[in-house]
Amino acid sequence: MDQFTSVHWLYIIGVLTVIVTMILRKNVIIPCILFTFAIGVAYKGSFSGGVITIFNASITAATGLFSIFMIIGVMVTLLAALEVTGADQVLVRPLKGLMKSPLTGYLVIIAGTAFISLLFWPTPAVPLIGALLIPAAMRAGLPPIMCAVAIALAGQGMALGGDVVIQGAPGLTAKSAGVSVEMVTLRAGILTLITGVVAMVTAYLMNLKEIRQYAAQANGGGGGFEIVEQAGGVEKVPEGAKYANFAAGLLIVMVIGVVAALFAFDIKGGDASALLGGAALLVIIVTSLLVYKSKGMESVSDFLGEGLGFAFKVMGPIIPIAGFFFIGSPESAPAILGKGAPGYLFDVGNAMAAVISPTGFIASFGLLILGIITGLDGSGFSGLPLVGTLAAALGGGNQVVTATLASIGQIGAIWSGGGTIVAWSSLVAVAGIAGVPVLDLVRKNFLPVAAGMIVATVVAVLFMI
Repeated sequence: MDQFTSVHWLYIIGVLTVIVTMILRKNVIIPCILFTFAIGVAYKGSFSGGVITIFNASITAATGLFSIFMIIGVMVTLLAALEVTGADQVLVRPLKGLMKSPLTGYLVIIAGTAFISLLFWPTPAVPLIGALLIPAAMRAGLPPIMCAVAIALAGQGMALGGDVVIQGAPGLTAKSAGVSVEMVTLRAGILTLITGVVAMVTAYLMNLKEIRQYAAQANGGGGGFEIVEQAGGVEKVPEGAKYANFAAGLLIVMVIGVVAALFAFDIKGGDASALLGGAALLVIIVTSLLVYKSKGMESVSDFLGEGLGFAFKVMGPIIPIAGFFFIGSPESAPAILGKGAPGYLFDVGNAMAAVISPTGFIASFGLLILGIITGLDGSGFSGLPLVGTLAAALGGGNQVVTATLASIGQIGAIWSGGGTIVAWSSLVAVAGIAGVPVLDLVRKNFLPVAAGMIVATVVAVLFMI
């Protein structure tokens, strides 16, 4: 750590302050802004430089996160358009037979999210699951926050942590570690499954009291979990009710078409989200014109305003938080502080790598912690080359040890930054679709995810190395 500057230490203090603040269940916006300002002053040597850094950090973060803004806004817009016809009720009706209780609702969301996420990554899975399964799960008595927990743990955590189908994550990790992709895929797949099962069971049991209270409230104290929206004692009839079946069918065709296109044209990542968002906009237009006829153009504008307004309301508080952690990345730091600025978070990770012992629990948990730290930038993937390279150094030529250590580091990086416990990652999309505060979702996930990663790491040390 001799190469650390005063700004490095200031950044470390800032990260620790943010972590402690989150543990204390306080909002971290003010600490992030203040430390962003302090780092700007220290790096640029002027008060005005610190003020400029605050704004530049937020702009850089907003630019990087805007795609998530858009997909949240478009999918909320789609839901608003479907509600006008009652198509949302038509879509969830078949699921009521499966979701008879909060537990079955929780399990169905987990299964659906994991399946779609394994095939197409979690980003396009979130809005699909949100649109189709969350309403049914809520009617079964599962609170919105637990719907979000289920989606995050199954998608951003378990499915992406192993990435055993698309193999983007294990491919990057294996290449850096100098081992075969198959070795990392197998080990990471097992470890992420252990982490997921432990985390999901722990999360449900920890929130059982809250789940029961919500179910009782939704049920009104007796029989079934059916919720009927009423006004003045009369059940609401959607304005475009006669188009409900058509709109529901149109959405199903859209989803099938998107899925088929993803397979046929090998569309992944951001392009997959773009395809889904564009198709959703077309469905919104058709639905609006059907219901409102000549006034459909104005209604589309209203729907979009509602959806994007919701997205900005949900995402807005995350921008300054993300800005602080973007300073830690060598890719985004120059855009915030100026040309030549280092990635402070990555420098800390490299320093840790130099002092970790070679094998056993110290090496395994050291790589886990290092992976988690690299995931704090909200990416998850950006730290994989670092953990892979370190695993190769610690493995000493033993490919089994190297692959296992690299898999542990991958689990730490993806589960944190991919993300389940980092508010400025794609987790914000999960919170936005479920309509819950993202920081509340982080708090719900933190202990279950920590428990899952610890159990998985212990299993790796005892049975895989």
